[in-house]
Amino acid sequence: MPNVPTIPGNAPFSASQRLWLNGFLAGLFAADLPDAATLPAAPASAAKTPLLILYGSQTGTAEALARQLAAKAKARGFSARVLEAAAGPNVAWKNEGRLLLVTSTYGDGEPPDNARGLWDWLQTDAARSLAHLEYSVLALGDTQYEHFCAAGKRMDARLEELGAKRVHPLAECDVDYEVAARAWMEGVLCILDGAGQKKEEAKRSQRLESALVGPGLPAGYSRANPFPARLVANRKLTGEGSGKEVRHFELCLEGSGLVYEVGDALGVCPANCPGLVEELLGALRCDGEEAVPAPGGGEVSLRKALQELYDITRPAPGLLQGAAERNVSLKGLLVPERQADLKKWLWGREIIDLFLETPGLSFTPAGFVGLLKPLAPRLYSISSSPKVHAGQVHLTVNIVRHASFGRVRKGVCSSFLAERAGGQTSVPVFVQTSAGFRLPDAPDTPIIMVGPGTGVAPFRAFLHERQATGAKGRNWLFFGEQRAETDHYYREELEPMLASGHLTRLSTAFSRDQADKVYVQHRMLEEAAALWAWLKEGAHFYVCGDATRMAKDVEAALHRVIESAGGLSAEAAAEQVQRMRAEKRYQRDVY
Repeated sequence: MPNVPTIPGNAPFSASQRLWLNGFLAGLFAADLPDAATLPAAPASAAKTPLLILYGSQTGTAEALARQLAAKAKARGFSARVLEAAAGPNVAWKNEGRLLLVTSTYGDGEPPDNARGLWDWLQTDAARSLAHLEYSVLALGDTQYEHFCAAGKRMDARLEELGAKRVHPLAECDVDYEVAARAWMEGVLCILDGAGQKKEEAKRSQRLESALVGPGLPAGYSRANPFPARLVANRKLTGEGSGKEVRHFELCLEGSGLVYEVGDALGVCPANCPGLVEELLGALRCDGEEAVPAPGGGEVSLRKALQELYDITRPAPGLLQGAAERNVSLKGLLVPERQADLKKWLWGREIIDLFLETPGLSFTPAGFVGLLKPLAPRLYSISSSPKVHAGQVHLTVNIVRHASFGRVRKGVCSSFLAERAGGQTSVPVFVQTSAGFRLPDAPDTPIIMVGPGTGVAPFRAFLHERQATGAKGRNWLFFGEQRAETDHYYREELEPMLASGHLTRLSTAFSRDQADKVYVQHRMLEEAAALWAWLKEGAHFYVCGDATRMAKDVEAALHRVIESAGGLSAEAAAEQVQRMRAEKRYQRDVY
């Protein structure tokens, strides 16, 4: 009997749904279904064809795509296996002939944490052992960032430099990655399966995949089918006089079948601001009832498209090009050598500004939505433990509001949660598994958590989880914000934990409570001796928050702590940090 796939425990299904699905798959792969006998058998040679799939994933999207790719490859008869990119340097490459790499990019064009080791290894002479490979790369990114898909592009170029043969062009995926990713998967698998794949083999693959995702399966909530959660709590965490507005949200998951672990993220699918929608309809001189294409096919009204389906704040490249035909200032910024100037010009501007600043700018309704990007879900680190808050999920969100060019700007998702969700307005959600951000398996292992601002979210979940399970490991939290009086989030929970001893140490850095600004990395350096002692005892080190500045400053401080308190050279300290990362003792949830 062939290997039978099973639904993983963290998939978004209830126990009964999972049992049904596993039974269905078992029957399918045992050829018990009525039409199974009509599926042509895969050629024996194809069943023996190995295929290695590596993924570099910060939030779990690349990992999910890698596993989807493996399922498609197995349906075609490949012996496909999936590994995180960190395992790459230890692969017996002489036994591999085909490599497919799926990787995201974060920060300033950096590879994900679990792909950094692979990238470093690719720079060594040992990587020349890849010269015999056939390969292709699927790169994930966001065109709103300067270094779009940079990690994937660099790995693709480096594999070519090493002598490997690119069998399918690099695919660059924006936040609406589904169509491009699917096309890349089909294209590369067809090539690896033989450019002239037999008609019957193609039919078998298509029928098998259709059976796996066909209409008879029970519904499960996911990114493609989010659960309409009810918002049951919305309270402000910041005090009067704070320069920020941070809120705590509680969502009810009862009846969803969704399960999560501490360390996971929640995907939220927001709706756009109705006032902004009406402004755009006015600028387009439309009543909103015009039929326009939906991102996934079919037609919807223009109002529904702008309200729920498309990003109507950040101008996509095609829209900028369209506006530039009537906007001389903008047109001069769209040349490659002026990217920095364009980025500066765009800061604080939204799509509505293109209309306000470009007299005579007009589009047909269908032409306009054709220049927009689909409205992407936002991922938030979950700040609750399911063992403490059964049937609920909690979020800690900074509500984005600011003024520019005489207009008030709002964060799409944060303002949706703060202002419009609740009552009859549900919140469409799904669980994004973050396998690379987990508590230690051993409950007596000490942990060090660095979470300034809303980066404290997953660490609230960690502390609740360890308290609920009776874990005896010591817990140390570094938290930072602007002012203690107004910005000490969850103080009413953390201080009792500190008093009881569950929270062993709480190191705070309130940057504006004194003349010189103090941040969490400064507190780390001040407590270097104790920090090093915890690390020597096997403590796991976690960081959550901003990737571009904070996470880099914290990592630099970690190196300095190991150097100064550990008496090590800079090179030895770097090796120690790399070892911690490889052993999963250094994990980051950064964005």
